[in-house]
Amino acid sequence: MTDRPAEKAFIVSWDQLHRDARALAWRLDGQGSGPDGAWKAVIAITRGGMTPACIVARELNVRTVDTISIKSYAHQARGEAEILKAPDAAIAGDGENILIVDDLVDSGKTLEVVRRMFPKAHLATVYAKPKGRPLVQTFITEVSQDTWIYFPWDLELQYAKPLRGDE
Repeated sequence: MTDRPAEKAFIVSWDQLHRDARALAWRLDGQGSGPDGAWKAVIAITRGGMTPACIVARELNVRTVDTISIKSYAHQARGEAEILKAPDAAIAGDGENILIVDDLVDSGKTLEVVRRMFPKAHLATVYAKPKGRPLVQTFITEVSQDTWIYFPWDLELQYAKPLRGDE
């Protein structure tokens, strides 16, 4: 018998998230359809996409940043995607030359809603799981579907018991 948790855990520190969001920006640099490959705007999918979207916008020198708020989780329980706040329609339009950023694509339910709203947008996430991966055009790291990603805003610093044993 083992004391290992049933679910796989991928713990992301603030430093790792920052490095991965910068790597996402590097991949996206020059991919927009504006002058010199610039993006018109960055739209963050809240709440998880706000931090990476800020980093990407800074790295790519995009000054117009907006949000779309979609609720699809209550803690770790997934539900139907519900739009709580849409971005400015004058900015977003049909998504042409708009970069939409989220922290993770899991099942793809959130990005399906976003894709219907903004069919011409470029969808980018820092992390991707296999079920949702076909919906995202750019991502940095793929993790298995049965992995739960713990983001730094969900964690506190405390003692962690070793995987095996007590010390």
